[in-house]
Amino acid sequence: MSTTIAASPSVAPAFVTSSDGTRIGYWRSGSGPPLVMVHGGLADHTTLARLVPLLDSRLTVYAVDRRGRGASGDGRNHAIEREYDDVAAVVHAAARDCGGPVALYGHSFGATCALGAGLRAHGVGRLILYEPAFRGVFDYPAGLLDRVTALVAAGRADEALTVAFRERVGVSAAELDALRALPSWAARIGSAATMPRELRLDATLAFDPAPYTTCTTPTRLLLGEASPAGQRSVVRSIASALPDGRIVVLPGQGHMAQATAPDLVADAVLGFVAEPAGS
Repeated sequence: MSTTIAASPSVAPAFVTSSDGTRIGYWRSGSGPPLVMVHGGLADHTTLARLVPLLDSRLTVYAVDRRGRGASGDGRNHAIEREYDDVAAVVHAAARDCGGPVALYGHSFGATCALGAGLRAHGVGRLILYEPAFRGVFDYPAGLLDRVTALVAAGRADEALTVAFRERVGVSAAELDALRALPSWAARIGSAATMPRELRLDATLAFDPAPYTTCTTPTRLLLGEASPAGQRSVVRSIASALPDGRIVVLPGQGHMAQATAPDLVADAVLGFVAEPAGS
């Protein structure tokens, strides 16, 4: 059974069709065993740009654009279950390409989508979740969701993102300046229409451990050492529910290590993907 694929970085996306007919785009690069990567909220696949080059020398990376942004289409009625199906569709494409098991990585809201997809997709051999987003992770000041929604409706996407990152994620002014300087900031602006629905789900979607108690996929939960108590609590709950869920702490980091310390994230991903089965 071969798991090695040679591929040059995509200059154009490839596509799969999700369960509701929505076309989902992904960007393939590298060579080696397959890794499907799912970006977080307020973003598209370009927020993985500092991480992918550290991985695709040893893995074939499938960087997904979640629905409603980047190369992907969008459905009429958004639901988190459709996002699970979107990720599962890309996993199935990667499994067909390589003829073997697929590693699945998600960050933040993308980790929530990857976790749900892990119950629906066939062929997930490893699951890596960097701080999944569920209710209780972040505090939502009174009126924040309504203010973000109003700013997006008024076409003030940059201001809406600033409010979301400063007041919901809790990044500092310096951290926000660093994020704004990245090329991915323009993609965040471009996907602003998805912000209200994403933040409302983030504020209300509770983690239900019941479906995951029989999920035997080996799973690593990446957790920033400096991440808030709510995030630590959610990660511990997920790890406890999964029969083979273990926490890996990223020293000195918070929620944004993909940008601030991508080497730490890459080392955790590569080490886990290379781990022998059953270890």
